[in-house]
Amino acid sequence: MTLVPLSPVDHVFTGRGAYPIEFVFAYSGTIDGGRLEESLRRTLEAFPPVSSRLVRLSSTSLAFEPYGGGCTFRVAELETSYAETERRSVFLDPVDGREGEPLGRVLLTRTPNGCVLGVSLSHAVADGYSYFYFLSSWARLFRGEPFPPPSHAREALVPPVDGPATAPGLLDAGGLFRAGPRPEVDRAHLRIDRHVLSRAQLVAMHEEAQTGNPVRLSHNDTAAAWLWKKCLVEWADPDPALDTYLSCPVDFRRLHPAAGPAYFGNAVVLATASIPRGELADAPLGDLATRVRRAVDAVDEEAVRRSLLALERLRRAEGLGAMEECHVVHPRQGLLLTNLSRLPVPEVAFDAGPPVAFDILTPGVRGAVALPEPGGGIDLRVFLPIA
Repeated sequence: MTLVPLSPVDHVFTGRGAYPIEFVFAYSGTIDGGRLEESLRRTLEAFPPVSSRLVRLSSTSLAFEPYGGGCTFRVAELETSYAETERRSVFLDPVDGREGEPLGRVLLTRTPNGCVLGVSLSHAVADGYSYFYFLSSWARLFRGEPFPPPSHAREALVPPVDGPATAPGLLDAGGLFRAGPRPEVDRAHLRIDRHVLSRAQLVAMHEEAQTGNPVRLSHNDTAAAWLWKKCLVEWADPDPALDTYLSCPVDFRRLHPAAGPAYFGNAVVLATASIPRGELADAPLGDLATRVRRAVDAVDEEAVRRSLLALERLRRAEGLGAMEECHVVHPRQGLLLTNLSRLPVPEVAFDAGPPVAFDILTPGVRGAVALPEPGGGIDLRVFLPIA
């Protein structure tokens, strides 16, 4: 692998305050560590960014460089089971994403009643879709099955920059916020607030939001609206004139002609809805859900092009330091909600079979995830700093 320059979106997830994507998967049986490591090395041949490190090409760009220690693998033992371990981060060997450091780390932990696989991957390398593309491909290779080869055409996402090298407003162009340097991620001082909505609750909420509403809403729209109000009425500055924001990542692989289902990297743009703080508490659920749906529906091929162009112009005009001021969630008035209700977790199956449990540990402050709950409900988890 030669040097591969990062795409405009990749650069957002570098430098200070960039967080990795992290999951842990629990298995009831054991996994052969030797076979697992050997299959990992073979899989990395098809996914070279995972086994690379970041190098600086100039004051305005970074690239992935081949690196023998670019994806570490380690085996550990723990005397407590997965279910009995309260702080699941012990099952991770986290990456930090700095220049020159490994961008992937894998930890296999043997426990009294099975094993746990923890995978930490720099967000500069992959988004959530690509993260599971890599893991499912690895599992297929382990089982002796073929997998579709990934595309690494990051250069195809770099738009031509004509005219003055100035940076347009990021919020309008890509749902991002320019809000000063991002703080360092401090996973030791994060808490997870959990809100479980049953299937019956989701149906009732959806009926309330949809009644008399000409905009067709999904259950996810209403769950997002519910969480927006619940969280930001509590967190946001009470100044009624300030806006509050709910942002949702939208995968653009089906929208951008150069991307596609095999693209390995970051292919997301943020759909961001807003409402003044003074209107949030009394806003009907249907109003908030409609704002979410319209923001998501507004993400089309042209919106993706504007987002990529805004990021490319900002980086060229102001350098890598400016990318560390790009926030995917407003640091005081916002919430980022990622829909993970259809994760292909069963595909991460090695010789112990599919996982019997899993957890997301991505340390994104003010980030929330929607996970499937047995019975058709939604498990909403919000990552917040401990005061």
